[in-house]
Amino acid sequence: MVSAHGGVTRAAEHLALSQPAVSHKIKRLEKVLQCELLARRAGGPLFTEAGTRLLNYGRRILDLHDEALAALGKKPLSGTIRLGMTEDTTGGDVARILGRFTRLHPDTNVSTRISQSLTLSHWLSAGEIDIAVLQVLKKEVRADDVVLFEDRLHWIKSHDLLLKPRLSVPFLAFDENCFYKHWVESDGSEFGHQFETVFECPSVSGILAATRAGLGVSLMNGLHISSDLEVVEGVFPKPPSISYFARSNPKSRNEAVRALLQEITSEVENRAPMRVT
Repeated sequence: MVSAHGGVTRAAEHLALSQPAVSHKIKRLEKVLQCELLARRAGGPLFTEAGTRLLNYGRRILDLHDEALAALGKKPLSGTIRLGMTEDTTGGDVARILGRFTRLHPDTNVSTRISQSLTLSHWLSAGEIDIAVLQVLKKEVRADDVVLFEDRLHWIKSHDLLLKPRLSVPFLAFDENCFYKHWVESDGSEFGHQFETVFECPSVSGILAATRAGLGVSLMNGLHISSDLEVVEGVFPKPPSISYFARSNPKSRNEAVRALLQEITSEVENRAPMRVT
């Protein structure tokens, strides 16, 4: 709960307990394990290394518990699921859910494709995939989307890159299907700024490397921003908020697709917000 809600106070509110009561339980656990679990440093990581290890063990135990109940209580499931994901959702909770799902339902076949959000959206509309895990501007989320995580976009650059007034701004984009770039070309061009795309790369690591090298400015969500990058405030139009979510094609919801969607939905309901990287 502390991990899911971002701190002891919010976890206590969710559990309908007092903050001291939750803190006492954590301190008791620390005493038993003879190590600190919470970092307790303002602005730093929430957990110590030992706390992170214990959290991972706890997640594995809960996953095994859920798998055991599902395996013993449900009829065998089979079928094919065509799944589309963005690069930065392949290492988070969705990947963990997918691994558990395939262990639980070995007769299902999950075929996964990785691409940009707009490409995934096109594939979904065309019926080429059954489920897409992607991101869009927060205002574009639909009522039947399963929201996994919400974040904000930020303008970032190298600390060494000097922005020169009244000149075109070098912009780093993922590719032509990058909806960050589409926003820059429309709403992001307010206040007289002219952006020139000087670099295109379909991967997060490639954009971050080019930004660190000082090739230009880029838009990046908060999950990927580190201290060696400068967040540019008050110079360009304020970037929008984004949402990560799972969206399905209603025309291709076979039994296996519905089961995977239910697994993702249950995870969101029980452990929101989810990790997407």
